[in-house]
Amino acid sequence: MYFTDRGIEELASRRGDEEVTFEWLAERLREFVDLNPDFEIPVERLATWLARLDDEDED
Repeated sequence: MYFTDRGIEELASRRGDEEVTFEWLAERLREFVDLNPDFEIPVERLATWLARLDDEDED
């Protein structure tokens, strides 16, 4: 188990029944980066990955 799995598991157990919009998620990610600027690059990568999930492989 990766260290991050604990946070993901906590998120799923605490908020797994909630429904959110991507606009809400985007706002939370912006707030997180404002409070934790060292995480700007990983959050950017996550957001880009989520945005492109349905894109066909470009290889």
